[in-house]
Amino acid sequence: MKPKIAISIGDINGIGIAIALEAHLSISEYCQPIYCISDTMLHQAATLLRLAIPDDFVTADVKGYFDIEPGVVSRASGQYSYGSFMKAITLAHDREVDAITTMPIHKEAWSMAGLDYVGHTDLLRKYFKKEAIMMLGCEKLYVALFTEHIPLAKVPQSIEETTLTRFLLDFQRETGAKKIAVLGLNPHAGDNGVLGDEEKIITKAIENANASLSLSIFNGPIVPDIAFTPAFRDKYTYMVAMYHDQGLAPLKALYFDESINVSLNLPIIRTSVDHGTAFDIAYKEKPKQLSYLNAIKAAVTFTTLSV
Repeated sequence: MKPKIAISIGDINGIGIAIALEAHLSISEYCQPIYCISDTMLHQAATLLRLAIPDDFVTADVKGYFDIEPGVVSRASGQYSYGSFMKAITLAHDREVDAITTMPIHKEAWSMAGLDYVGHTDLLRKYFKKEAIMMLGCEKLYVALFTEHIPLAKVPQSIEETTLTRFLLDFQRETGAKKIAVLGLNPHAGDNGVLGDEEKIITKAIENANASLSLSIFNGPIVPDIAFTPAFRDKYTYMVAMYHDQGLAPLKALYFDESINVSLNLPIIRTSVDHGTAFDIAYKEKPKQLSYLNAIKAAVTFTTLSV
């Protein structure tokens, strides 16, 4: 039996539903997709896209109806994308599907809808009361984010020894990685305190984690501006970045089209595309599918490994 994957369609004013329709035949070769969308919203989107709905396009109903506005940030689309994601979570929690793959949401639309979450991972963390880890990348390089969607000014005060130690141990357990690079926060990894003291905390967390495992898994703090060079990437497949753009700016410059997002340290499997809603091309141009195809394949792989 092919694994069942619940697919939340993301912000329907964006590109997610077009990708889902156009990639359906491809992903059906290795999974049974269940799309979290109502038939009425599906038909409206397909009509606007001038795409046929495949006969075997199975849906799980999501309440609500509104007029799709391609490329527009709206409260209605934010609320519907939340409903789609919650339907997928419920299906996974109830073991009716084996994993979740998510299309992109728009964070401002969620805010307009009055939702107290900054994104998928934040919601999963609060829903399951687990310290979910956001990891992005591809087989060539995976980067975990110690801090995610917080203001840059709050990052230094968030680097705390106990929390970072637990994060490192959770990340290693979830990935099974034998070697992990941990990036410093400051330029030159602080230059021994000349450019900042946070590396002292990072160093202590690395020492704690390695001692707990009785292995030298974690290395660092690594100077951030050399971490993504070819020579360094040859040595490490897994890295931990201290903040969002430190990890994702170079990752996306290298592997944007093929990268995915994986939520670790949860009782369910969740993968996602590594791109946004692309409102500028929504319902106008054909969006790329590679990140979505890779996210589905990863969900299938993790499902197999968890059996």
